[in-house]
Amino acid sequence: MGVNMKKNIIYEDKHIIIVYKPAGIATQTARVSQQDMVSELKNYLAKKPEYKDKKEPYLGLVHRLDQPVSGLLVFSKTRQASGELSRQITNGQLQKYYYAVVYGKPQHKHGTLTDYICKDPKTNLSLVVKEDFPQAKKAVLEYKFIKTLLAFDENADLEKFEEVSHFGEVSLVEINLITGRHHQIRAQMSHAGMPLLGDAKYGSDLSKELSRKTGCKDIALCAYKLTFFHPVSGKKVTFEKHPEGEIFFPFFSSVI
Repeated sequence: MGVNMKKNIIYEDKHIIIVYKPAGIATQTARVSQQDMVSELKNYLAKKPEYKDKKEPYLGLVHRLDQPVSGLLVFSKTRQASGELSRQITNGQLQKYYYAVVYGKPQHKHGTLTDYICKDPKTNLSLVVKEDFPQAKKAVLEYKFIKTLLAFDENADLEKFEEVSHFGEVSLVEINLITGRHHQIRAQMSHAGMPLLGDAKYGSDLSKELSRKTGCKDIALCAYKLTFFHPVSGKKVTFEKHPEGEIFFPFFSSVI
């Protein structure tokens, strides 16, 4: 899987780069044979005239996205910018918004999920646990319901209406990630009865079956918006990009 870096760069100046990471590409990996965004961006920068006499361009990894998740990432091009952006993440000034397609329909139009999460290093899964569980960390996110659609069987005979059977409701929700825990959105949404489509680790039996029938192989989660203060000018900036995954298309063609 290749990444057209010029196509996926949303914004670039002397201090930062905003890039769209496709699903399936790692943010960074130690595997020599595996492609990742950090390596691709460094190769992109190394070809620029201003880096001709430098051994390797500086690229600061500020935050990550799970490999199966798509969306926007901000990278720093200087150590000063890296320090300032890291400070904003710590202080909650760098805000990340996601679109997710979940199984079913949320009971409420908007809400806040507050849980305690513990990562199991053996399985690489994050479990929702009680507050007093050893090494449990508080996890908070806000969600807003946007729209529900019916998922239909693509193999059904559309000329015979009685044979067309939908096999579930799917909903588009917007998520504002307040804390940044391992697999937080996937674990919390599943625990709240709203598992993400395409999620083989945290999905329910029904959501996994629906994902299989709809051909949803990637996790239906996209970090579509970043809001923060520019590390040098101090100006508040916002970057957005609609998801590219096919599972999102029916929602965006009708509501956004």
